[in-house]
Amino acid sequence: MNKTILITGGAGFIGSNFISYYLDTYPEIKIINLDKLTYAGELANLEEVKNKSNYTFIKGDICDKSLVTSLFKDYNITDVIHFAAESHVDNSIEKPTEFITTNVLGTFNLLEAAKNHWLNDPNQVKQAYKNSRFHHISTDEVYGTLGKTGLFTETTAYAPNSPYSASKASSDFLVRSYFHTYGLNVVTTNCSNNYGPKQHDEKFIPTIIRKAINNEPIPIYGDGKNIRDWLYVLDHCKGIDLAFQKGKAGETYNIGGNNERDNLYIANTICEILDDILPRTTSYKALITFVKDRPGHDFRYAIDASKIEQELGWKADENFESGIKKTVTWYLEKYQVI
Repeated sequence: MNKTILITGGAGFIGSNFISYYLDTYPEIKIINLDKLTYAGELANLEEVKNKSNYTFIKGDICDKSLVTSLFKDYNITDVIHFAAESHVDNSIEKPTEFITTNVLGTFNLLEAAKNHWLNDPNQVKQAYKNSRFHHISTDEVYGTLGKTGLFTETTAYAPNSPYSASKASSDFLVRSYFHTYGLNVVTTNCSNNYGPKQHDEKFIPTIIRKAINNEPIPIYGDGKNIRDWLYVLDHCKGIDLAFQKGKAGETYNIGGNNERDNLYIANTICEILDDILPRTTSYKALITFVKDRPGHDFRYAIDASKIEQELGWKADENFESGIKKTVTWYLEKYQVI
């Protein structure tokens, strides 16, 4: 049976990059993209695939149970890759209800629909769905925070510190439960901080670029020493592909770039690239401004990606220096300044 994959949140940053990558790599696959088109989703991210015969966009909410159920039946969904989520930590502090609703209840609706369609529907030939897979995209933030040493592994205890990370941790546990309770063929990937083309303007790296070229203060929380492991989005897409196709049912795979950088380093690096591409009388670094730290700001994230590297053969193609140059150039073209 030919695969028809339901991709949720495919108009967002990672989802749209994945859809473009996947349709180019596997032109025989059909993709149904379900996206609510909140502020974080843009159809402009999908211009290159919108006219493909094997791609269908549906505007809708994963919290709409009847819609989700009907999609499985109407399109004979064989697999799910679940990106859809409220994901901005600052917003989760201000409006946690939206995060709990979408990230927990929405994931539950998808799991129920998949279970009922693939395992419980007497009108379906179950043999046809024996390899159907539910791939849940999660984050390293579910693990909490690290000190100056150590790495998150797949066995690290969960310790989420924000409403966002708590909602994602909850969804991870729901996915796990559907494997252990119902035998649903699930896999989960937890990634480090993504960066690259198509990321929403409000996120950290696009904000630095946007503020700099507009000659506005570049806000850096606290002292700028908070550390993240940065993963180029296309490398993440390739890791998702491997885990989706080759990952062991019920397993979790951490995907990280092995690129630990603190926030101040990121800002300085982007400013140096801009100084080279769009030189001004004074360095863009003069715009860097330290602002009050946000509540519950985790100090450091860093992922041990050895499991997916050793078991599935994944390897990041971009280091931070090559990836950030590509990213800055993409945004400068988007903002029409080069």
